[in-house]
Amino acid sequence: MRLVFAGTPEVAAPTLRRLAAEHEVVAVITRTDAAQGRKRVLTPSPVAGVAEDLGIPVIKTNRLDDRVTAEIAALEPELGVIVAYGGFVREPLLSTPRLGWINLHFSLLPRWRGAAPVQHAVIAGDAVTGASVFQLVAGMDAGPIFQTLRTPIGAHQTAGSLLDALADEGAGLIAEVVDGLAASTAVATEQTGEPTLAPKLSLEDARLDWRQGSAEVYQRLRGVTPEPGAFTTIAGERFKILEAEPARDTPPLEPGHIRLVDRSPLVGTADAPLRLLRVQPAGKKAMAAADWWRGVSEQTDEVVAE
Repeated sequence: MRLVFAGTPEVAAPTLRRLAAEHEVVAVITRTDAAQGRKRVLTPSPVAGVAEDLGIPVIKTNRLDDRVTAEIAALEPELGVIVAYGGFVREPLLSTPRLGWINLHFSLLPRWRGAAPVQHAVIAGDAVTGASVFQLVAGMDAGPIFQTLRTPIGAHQTAGSLLDALADEGAGLIAEVVDGLAASTAVATEQTGEPTLAPKLSLEDARLDWRQGSAEVYQRLRGVTPEPGAFTTIAGERFKILEAEPARDTPPLEPGHIRLVDRSPLVGTADAPLRLLRVQPAGKKAMAAADWWRGVSEQTDEVVAE
């Protein structure tokens, strides 16, 4: 089939590679180069890099406007495929490919419609999540579903590792749907159940609240790792918590209080403590929590995080 593909981050790359190996991808739409790093160097999106490696024409745009629609229409694609592009496809572009557009979304729709479905699933403590391939319509993530896959969420799995796994599995899922559409055998069914929303996470969503129980704190920490990145504040400065785990068979600590217990720095929650494994104090590089604590312990035997 003649396809047009829209996507931006690394999680969209496996689908582009799979489709390019099996079909004719006539163009890739991705967002414009973004400033990255401390020096704010303009850098192409991961999808742009893959497309250039594959020799596929790239359209870089943050707006799917009339100009983009005209460019796509001139290519006469049969189907549009979108994975995490970062913007809405509206009419007339929505109807430009003969078969419209299909979308790979990383949730079991209608649960977690929106920009951050995997993060919200982990934060909420869902036991199972998955991916859905659906027909794109005007409503957000509301179209009929062709296929889904289900996968358990590991007790210690972060949103980042889960999203990477779903991106790889989802590439095969969407390839099956494209093949079904090419053979005119694919059938979509309307979504059923009560929708829940998964809006993009802000930095403040990544702040850990030590007044919550350890399970809720740990879910949020995993859900915002690696982005936006879990943090707390110590002495008024942001303190990133890159990795932690539930502490077993240890005495409780006051919420937010950090002490050394059995050679490990523990932080208190509303019930059981968490063991800090990797941290990043303000203005410093990431380090093992035990190394950070060795420096702290020269001045005090307890630190309070807020």
